[in-house]
Amino acid sequence: MSLRTRLLLTLGLTLALLWGSAAAWLLRDLHDQFVATLDQRLAQSARMVSGLMSQLPEEAWLQADQRALSIPPIEGLACQVHSPRGEILARTHTDLENILRAGERGHSYREADGVTWRVFVYERDGLTITTADRMDERNLLLRDVIKVAVVPFLVALLGSLVALWFGVVRGLAPLNRLRESLSQRHPDAMEPVSLTGVPTEIRPLIDSLNALLGRVHGAFVREQRFTNDAAHEMRTPLTATRTHLQVAQRVEGESARVAMAHAEEGVVRLSRTLDQLLLLARVEGRLGFDDGEPSRIEEVISLALWDTDPEGNAKIDAPANWPEWELAVPRELAITALRNLIENGLRHGVSERPLILDTDTDTESAGGQQPASITFRIRDHGPGVDAESLGKLTGRFWRTSKQCGSGLGLAIVGAIAERFGGSLRFACPDGGGLEARLTLPVRQGEGGGGEQQIVT
Repeated sequence: MSLRTRLLLTLGLTLALLWGSAAAWLLRDLHDQFVATLDQRLAQSARMVSGLMSQLPEEAWLQADQRALSIPPIEGLACQVHSPRGEILARTHTDLENILRAGERGHSYREADGVTWRVFVYERDGLTITTADRMDERNLLLRDVIKVAVVPFLVALLGSLVALWFGVVRGLAPLNRLRESLSQRHPDAMEPVSLTGVPTEIRPLIDSLNALLGRVHGAFVREQRFTNDAAHEMRTPLTATRTHLQVAQRVEGESARVAMAHAEEGVVRLSRTLDQLLLLARVEGRLGFDDGEPSRIEEVISLALWDTDPEGNAKIDAPANWPEWELAVPRELAITALRNLIENGLRHGVSERPLILDTDTDTESAGGQQPASITFRIRDHGPGVDAESLGKLTGRFWRTSKQCGSGLGLAIVGAIAERFGGSLRFACPDGGGLEARLTLPVRQGEGGGGEQQIVT
């Protein structure tokens, strides 16, 4: 069932029920008031006749002993007067003796020849006055009154239903326009839906739809960028690998072995580039990484150092102890981010001077308790970069002419930090080199608190 039909049925039935209930209550009250008014008219007529009879001269009474006086009839009303002895002194109709006979005082119903009468008996000064109304005439008058009262109700009800129909149709017109606009859109169109002329109630729906379109557009952009990056970065190592394999097929001995070694290096580089591209796509695509393993700082740094230098030959100056807090980042991504920064520092630093690995925590702003984030500092003593190049370090495939590698390592670190509310900054400290500052959030309520001292 459509929303318009549901609204029309609900509001229409509710409106009809309310108008019907009000009409029924009004008609019932009108009927009671009508009957009470006619009964009062009947009683007032009897009292008026009694008053007139008390003012008749004595000659009229002497004449009444011989024959009943004739009272001029009133339209729709019959009357008869009885003496204390039960004699008829006056009457309006000679053929209604059974209806107008004296009886119990008050109102009652009497029937004669299939006609029902409403009768009122009144006694005063020994006289009994009986008045009567025909019920069919009363009912005819009541139907006319009801007709006059019901017709405006019906007209008002029909007018309300028509106004309701126009109101619902006009009120839902923005939804119809939105539906038509979406149905006529090109499948590749990801522009936000316009909010011009949209009612306030529909704005949250369109805002959510625009947010969804934005996410879908971002997914398409990431997919296209991944495709373009893969096609661009894999073309060179594939071409070089194929060339070395062709050379190895044509030569023998040492030259063949050298060519095969170069081909193997190309395959390794190609595999590493593909892994980095896939990881970057996963991070930017908001795919899940959490494997349930705790991301403790000490374990993350140890695994990152092991992945970078399993033989332990690299010169790295690091504290003896690390904070016992747990990062609010999946362990796999935290290890990857630190490993990429360490590899970058070792690759571009000076071999004679050690790479400095340390952490900073803002325990003062946290009141001596566990902070909200921790900053890892990785500093090398290499040539560094100029101020203009600092903002380009996290760009995809950006590298200086002297650098090797795919240019994706720092881009991956920046994407990881951005995804989990952290940050990645670079600085050129005094004394040369480059310092990377990776800030990651700390999981609150976990770990051993802030009592562990950091040795620098």
